[in-house]
Parts: sequence; structure tokens; C-alpha cells
Amino acid sequence: MATHRIELSVNGAKQSAEVPSRLLLVHLLRENLRLTGTHIGCDTTHCGACTVLLDGTPVKSCTVLAVQADGREVTTVEGLEKDGKLHPIQEGFWEKHGLQCGYCTPGMMLSGCALLARNKSPSEAEIREAISGNLCRCTGYVNIVKAIEYAAEKMRER
Repeated sequence: MATHRIELSVNGAKQSAEVPSRLLLVHLLRENLRLTGTHIGCDTTHCGACTVLLDGTPVKSCTVLAVQADGREVTTVEGLEKDGKLHPIQEGFWEKHGLQCGYCTPGMMLSGCALLARNKSPSEAEIREAISGNLCRCTGYVNIVKAIEYAAEKMRER
């Protein structure tokens, strides 16, 4: 099987790996780099549990090849907190009870972060659209929306 040497930045740290041509980004993150916050749900892009940011854009890492991330920046849920301080989106999920089982939470947070990077004051409809590719079977989305609204407010205060 053909392999490729790739270099990428993951959560701000330079990484390099020798990967098979068909290795999915989700498997590189979880198995090679041991970043298990990125969850594997459906392997078909339906659930969004594997959502990460690729150059700031949310992607479902179960359908992105690791070689496609060569030379790019990947952000996972582990990369949100800085210097022991939670990101406002993480604070929001805590304060507004935006999670139950937590399986969808990393993908929801990263989709929310991408939205807030481009829209500092999203409406409820815009938040719902931004997370529409992420399924939650526990919460009904109300508190997830509140968590993203909380994060938006915290980020505007900064």
C-alpha cells in the first residue's frame, strides 16, 4: 500500500506522519495522534461527531483523507482551551447545559466556533443553520443554541 509523508499543524503544533493513501483524517487524529476528542459516529457524514476545523472551516473528518490535510491547520476540541482556560464555547456548554451524553459535543463546539469566527452576533436561526450538520440525540438543541449564544456574548465582551 502506498504511503505519503505529510506535515500539518494540529492545535497549533507541527506534526508529521507517514500515512497510507486511504487513511481518514479522523483515524490520523484518534489513532496516530491520540486526540480522541474527535468522535467517530456514522462514517457517512450524517452525524457530525467527527467535525474538526480544517483551516478554520468545519469538516467531517470521517470523509477527509489525511493526505488532504497536508500543509494545513487542523483544530480539534482539544485545541480550544488555552493555557488551562476554557474557550468561551466550552464555558457556554458548561454554563448552559449544552450537553448530555457528550458524544456530539466536540463537533457542535467546533461548528459553533467556526460560526462565531465569521459572525460575532448570530441569530438563533443562523446558529441552528451552522449546527445543522451535527446530530444530537439527547438534548433537543435548545441548550446547545443557548451555549453558542453565551459564547458569542462572551467573545463580544473581550
